Amino acid sequence: MPNTPSAKASLKKSLKRRERNRGRRSAMRTWIRRTMVAVEEGNLENAEQHFVMATKLIDKNVKWNQLHQNTAARKKSHLAKAVNTLRSA
Repeated sequence: MPNTPSAKASLKKSLKRRERNRGRRSAMRTWIRRTMVAVEEGNLENAEQHFVMATKLIDKNVKWNQLHQNTAARKKSHLAKAVNTLRSA
């Protein structure tokens, strides 16, 4: 446990940030998962809608320093490739 007042304040801030970060990361992963499920089911309309939301959250996580830029690009590329294969089929 923290002993000094500044350490106590720091602990409170880090706990708030941790919860906020967890929620942001969880939302991003949820939309990525929903996109992939829609692709597997062959539902192009849902896959495209979920893809838009997933890319939006991926980009926001980069902005919030939750995700590295290259990791985000890789995730978006994998999703786009999956949606495009569904689109061409």
